[in-house]
Amino acid sequence: MRSIVLLCLVIALTISKVWLFQGDSRDSTVRATEVTSDDSFLARYREEAIRRWEKDIKNLEARDATESDPEDAIMFIGSSSIRRWSDIAIDMAPFQTIQRGYGGAKYSDVAVFAKRLLHPHEYRALVIFVGNDVQGKPGDHTPDQVEELVRYIVSVSQRHQSNAPVFLIEVTPTSKRYSAWPAIRKVNARLREIALSTPDTHFIATAEHYLDPERKPRDELFVRDRLHLNEAGYDQWAALIRRRITETFKFKSEFEAKAGAAAASESSRK
Repeated sequence: MRSIVLLCLVIALTISKVWLFQGDSRDSTVRATEVTSDDSFLARYREEAIRRWEKDIKNLEARDATESDPEDAIMFIGSSSIRRWSDIAIDMAPFQTIQRGYGGAKYSDVAVFAKRLLHPHEYRALVIFVGNDVQGKPGDHTPDQVEELVRYIVSVSQRHQSNAPVFLIEVTPTSKRYSAWPAIRKVNARLREIALSTPDTHFIATAEHYLDPERKPRDELFVRDRLHLNEAGYDQWAALIRRRITETFKFKSEFEAKAGAAAASESSRK
């Protein structure tokens, strides 16, 4: 009887994760790429990442040494959209936050510095947004490269703090990079696949909310550079992120309560 109850709960968890997943997955193929602790593949990215971002990372480490993290905080890492989010503490309330974004980072940069970014912190969940891997330039990363990098970052977090879910935010459509939007959509599809095929990893769909009925970026949600969010853009972003995290925590709590009740009931029969 116990095995049947637990099997039903596992099935429910699987179904609910798919239900919570936002976005059309009909064109996605779920893959479960094996990720190990080997970071040797980062060698080709390391020199450039250190050249561009070592100063920024040291500044973040200086903050780590002087600032105390809120208890049960949500940690946000990634590129400039995270760094520029000046009202994150207000926008994400009642969740507490740890903010560690920097510059125009790519996933390769975040991967190189993942351990230095994450290991000083204890967090309830990790949220990642990186929007610079595809810009319509010759040095753009491919979906395969992005997948390898993202899976590595997720693995660093899960080895550091196995009970903390990881959330991957969809790359936002912008007028500045709209010519590259078809390629960016392929990266977003890969992020969906990673979330669906990796335990306790979730995708936060946002792109549809930044497109008008003609499928063009809504410039009223961006500052003058047509790349970074303005206050209204962050308000929309925060609502989507906060809702997704809340749903995930609520389901996880309910699932654990049901599993505990089922185990206690089975134990009482013995």
